[in-house]
Amino acid sequence: MAISCLPTSSTLPASSGAREVRRKEKRPVPSSPALASPATLADLRAALRKVAAGETFTENEAAEIFALIMSGAATEAQRGALLMGMCVRGETVEEIAGAARAMRARAVRVRAPEGAIDTCGTGGDAKGTHNISTCAAFVVAGAGVPVAKHGNRSVSSRSGSADVLAALGVDIEGRPETIARSIEECGLGFMFAPTHHAAMRHVAKVRSELGTRTIFNLLGPLANPAGVKYQIVGVFSEEWVEPIARVLGLLGAERAWVVHGADGLDELTTTGISHVAVLDGGKVSTFKISPKNAGLPESKPEDLIGGDAAENAAHIRAVLGGNQGPFRDIVLLNAAAALLVAGKAKTLREGVTLAAESIDSGKAKNVLEALVKLSHDKV
Repeated sequence: MAISCLPTSSTLPASSGAREVRRKEKRPVPSSPALASPATLADLRAALRKVAAGETFTENEAAEIFALIMSGAATEAQRGALLMGMCVRGETVEEIAGAARAMRARAVRVRAPEGAIDTCGTGGDAKGTHNISTCAAFVVAGAGVPVAKHGNRSVSSRSGSADVLAALGVDIEGRPETIARSIEECGLGFMFAPTHHAAMRHVAKVRSELGTRTIFNLLGPLANPAGVKYQIVGVFSEEWVEPIARVLGLLGAERAWVVHGADGLDELTTTGISHVAVLDGGKVSTFKISPKNAGLPESKPEDLIGGDAAENAAHIRAVLGGNQGPFRDIVLLNAAAALLVAGKAKTLREGVTLAAESIDSGKAKNVLEALVKLSHDKV
């Protein structure tokens, strides 16, 4: 069984952004010198000493360290020591931003319109729900907001976004120019993480062997290859809601919601309360919402349980075809939030109305059909 190194406390020191961590008292150690740029293996060894001493990295230091890690230069032992050391000590907002910058710098880029949005979560909630954010992406695109969706295959659930899109008939390994054309012409394009972040292969083995969450479990939604400025990001734990919003601010996002359902979902939930951190104009605020705030009924947790990729694909087609019920309701809620973030709606309730119109008019379904066809176009 994997042992989580996440702390039991969700309190964040206001000044540093680091998670509160409990560790044994250590005798004072001299501060390590700042790392050189670009980082070398000697710098990586210095970085490991900093982690062992309980010290943190600046954003620039983290960017240089993770650039080295993702270049393949470090050994497996060094990669594992860094990731586990940071996990036990607790990653800071600045460190996550720096690591995301390093990951973005090595991504295969995709061109997207200025107002494009991504609906992507960290995954890892282990709830086995329907592919909520993927279905919501079609609804958002049908409402007129371009979606540059970033995603991967399943890690902890039975169906990740890439799995269900493949089951729907989408070619998930499209070329950058085909994806850009899909966003432009269909309103939605999908960027398969392994195709756009080949450098991640250098940490795949050590992540698997560690068997616990590390900083890389947070980086996927922060490394969109299209560089979108608007995002809905679901996270696997409430403790990360506000910090990830602050990370997005450091990375230059214009507006974003970072969300976590009190039932454990990395989505806005319809079973009760959701925790939300809003980034807008460089400022972060937090609040809680319920489905009633959006004019939607509450659902039961069991109503949201999905199946494998084929089953979830069938459920998506059913919702886009007009089926009513709890899955439609939670899709409406998450699509409404995306429309609000993108500036298409002024309130969550207006967002729900626009999302419902996208489905009931057939526009959301048309996005799916167009994407399936265009994704296989090799011209």
